[in-house]
Amino acid sequence: MATAEEEVKGGTSTKQEKWKELYVYEAPLRLWHWVNALCIIVLIATGYLIAHPPASRPGEAIDNYLLGYIRFAHFTAAYIFAIGFLGRIYWALVGNEHARQLFKLPLYRGSWWREVGRELRWYLFLEREPKKYVGHNPLAQLAMFLFMTLGSVFMIFTGFALYAEGAGQGSWQDALFGWLIPLFGNTQLLHSWHHLGMYWIVLFVIVHIYVAFREDIMSRQSIISTMVSGHRLFKDNRRD
Repeated sequence: MATAEEEVKGGTSTKQEKWKELYVYEAPLRLWHWVNALCIIVLIATGYLIAHPPASRPGEAIDNYLLGYIRFAHFTAAYIFAIGFLGRIYWALVGNEHARQLFKLPLYRGSWWREVGRELRWYLFLEREPKKYVGHNPLAQLAMFLFMTLGSVFMIFTGFALYAEGAGQGSWQDALFGWLIPLFGNTQLLHSWHHLGMYWIVLFVIVHIYVAFREDIMSRQSIISTMVSGHRLFKDNRRD
């Protein structure tokens, strides 16, 4: 089986076969990706509204439970997001080599860092030809680790620390994450850091969507459809 860092050169070997297809992402990983994407959308929208509450509405509070519903949606998505992340860690241990790319970076390899630089030049339109990778290219792997792996850990820890205040002392949320409040200084500072983390994820989402469409068009390999079917297609670079 091809490794995640292996370059696929030249596409196909015959004029009749235009595409080369490799199975990359297994079903549990693809399911996690799309559920995670939905959770992130809900968390961003509701998180923004929690930080910037809508204007008060007239009438009895019991008839206007808008912010309560917003918080409930946020907490529900947060639990699904956190449980999904634990499942993603499990699949990194039992899945194929591509499932481990979000958690395992070959930082000790000079060749990997050179590939990171080359991919950066490609995204900046300073390279004319793309290199094709079975899994994530090195720059995408680094970005995924910084934004998704570390970003998810930060948001889960700080989010449950804030949730622990409502759950109360002695709750499992307080026992596991309550220590973050004095570490950051106070609840308001922790809330501010959690809110900044949201913008960190927003930045990643914008770049991630742009790059996915860009690579589908310019690199002659499937990106978006791969996360649906699990198969990556490499088009022959030759013109017949």
